[in-house]
Amino acid sequence: MNINELTSFINLVILGICLGVGYIIKEAIPSNKVNRFIPLIMGILGTLLAVLSNIHQISLEVILTGLFSGLASTGLYETFRNLINKESE
Repeated sequence: MNINELTSFINLVILGICLGVGYIIKEAIPSNKVNRFIPLIMGILGTLLAVLSNIHQISLEVILTGLFSGLASTGLYETFRNLINKESE
């Protein structure tokens, strides 16, 4: 399995919701004590959203899609933040 196969497990809706929720948490609670748990929170939230959206067909693929989408949202946030900071310098 390579990285291109993993991208098929990204759900854009879940990724967007997790990105938004993660951004809100990061801005509302600017503490490193909470910030270090954001990936964990997004992984759990993504998994819950995937299970809720596929309640009649829960499988390992559904769980992986949620988990991977939630964790990808934290990476996407960091990518955008680094691009914005780089352009402002």
